[in-house]
Amino acid sequence: MIGLIQRVTGASVVVAGATVGTIGPGLMVLLCAERNDTEKEADALLTKLLAYRVFSDEAGKMNRSVTDVQGGLLLVPQFTLAADTNSGTRPSFSPAAPPAEGKRLFDYFVERARTRHSAVETGIFGADMQVSLTNDGPVTFWLQVPPGRNETRNS
Repeated sequence: MIGLIQRVTGASVVVAGATVGTIGPGLMVLLCAERNDTEKEADALLTKLLAYRVFSDEAGKMNRSVTDVQGGLLLVPQFTLAADTNSGTRPSFSPAAPPAEGKRLFDYFVERARTRHSAVETGIFGADMQVSLTNDGPVTFWLQVPPGRNETRNS
């Protein structure tokens, strides 16, 4: 499972002209389930995400998590994160989970996030979304829990 996290001063998702999710300071997270991902990968990614220290402390060092600062969490489904771009000029999406499984794992991730964090908003799986954000820093990190493994890779 992949999470592209961005520290933001604010972010929102609009679908068909209506705002469906909005946060103030916090993390906007683009989420993607890969083939063979399970709840195990979703849980591992969520644990890492909620504890990942990307917010500054009094000394200006990244020592605080979104949980520590009680920031917002905007979860946006984005299957294109799993794209294979190694050949040609058109991406292949075969590494992504099939749509029904991707939606199921996204919904599971959201449900689990809401039990562990107080301020969770979302986009809509499969919708044409317009995502707006103000990246704070900019600070952006790629977190991934590969299918079948319970460890997180940071890039």
